[in-house]
Amino acid sequence: MLWKNRRQSTNVEDRRGSGGGMRGMPGPGVAIGGGGAVIILILALLFGVDPQELLQQSGTPGGSGGYSQGVEQQQPAGEYVGDPHEEELKQFVGVVLADTEDIWGRIFAEQGLTYTPPTLVVFSGQVESACGYASAAVGPFYCPADQNVYIDLSFLDELRTRFGAPGDFAGAYVVAHEVGHHVQNLMGTAQQVNSMRSRLSEKEFNELSVRQELQADFYAGIWAHYAEHSLGVLEPGDIEEALKAANQIGDDNLQMQAQGYVVPDAFTHGTSEQRARWFRKGYESGDISQGDTFSARDL
Repeated sequence: MLWKNRRQSTNVEDRRGSGGGMRGMPGPGVAIGGGGAVIILILALLFGVDPQELLQQSGTPGGSGGYSQGVEQQQPAGEYVGDPHEEELKQFVGVVLADTEDIWGRIFAEQGLTYTPPTLVVFSGQVESACGYASAAVGPFYCPADQNVYIDLSFLDELRTRFGAPGDFAGAYVVAHEVGHHVQNLMGTAQQVNSMRSRLSEKEFNELSVRQELQADFYAGIWAHYAEHSLGVLEPGDIEEALKAANQIGDDNLQMQAQGYVVPDAFTHGTSEQRARWFRKGYESGDISQGDTFSARDL
């Protein structure tokens, strides 16, 4: 991806090194996308426990909206300065966010709407959001209550080292996926999904969650379409990097790695094939009207 020496978004808030305790967990509206919650999920599968219980114990985003007790950890106050690699990652996500602003601003304007961009909060270790406290272990996430995307920059390195998804566009896909959740929030989709939580069984709500996550993957593909055809910033191999990232963080792939078999009823984000296919559909079509995953019979 051609990103160096390009405009960075002004909607980036740097909370690295600001400290904060692990006091609780985000409420039910939080959207954990990209590779979010995968580490927690793997631990849960390995130890044969309900992932929600482990999420509550760890103080990371889950579905109950309750709070768990944790150890207060404070870091020294003062301006945080990362190493050159970390600062480059911050610049990179700032450019990706700027591109999402340009692209979604154009798409919304074509529909007679105004796009209000999210703020991307860069943090280290743990962070407090309007959805509660979260650890870096939960991965990037979107909080609809404050309309912020949260990311610990170390996750971009983990995509390569832990999940086998190298390349800058793999990281761009993750950021675009979380912005996709913001688009869902602006369109009212996220509110509709969350309102169904108390009316559905866990299995039924998991199925609804899969549809929501696949739509965010589709929106990430829409962004990639315009990034290539309107902005001209994609390079050969970029789409393959995004597809590999989507494949690596599919529910079936993660469960197979963790325990040697899959439990479809526990899927919350979609299979590797589904995630890659819906991203590709958005990328190839560039047509937001084709992203109704909630009505699609064949996910």
